[in-house]
Amino acid sequence: MISKELLEILVCPDDRTPLTLANERLIDDLNRLIAAGKLRNKGGEMVERQLEGGLLRADGTAVYPIVDGIPILLVDEAIPIERGEA
Repeated sequence: MISKELLEILVCPDDRTPLTLANERLIDDLNRLIAAGKLRNKGGEMVERQLEGGLLRADGTAVYPIVDGIPILLVDEAIPIERGEA
């Protein structure tokens, strides 16, 4: 999905901390919330597209979606993560 080399240089656009690939369980949980119409991004917009993957912020508080193989590294597009979900 994302090459190791690219992943090594990607950082969170908000706090510049490293990003890692979100695990399948987290992506599945987020996709269930998306299907139920219960997930908003940091910009306050409903997330409507199912995630094929995501990049998790180092502190575990946000996931940046991966759409069509491209990480969307915009602060407003990040999906906030409740403690315990990550």
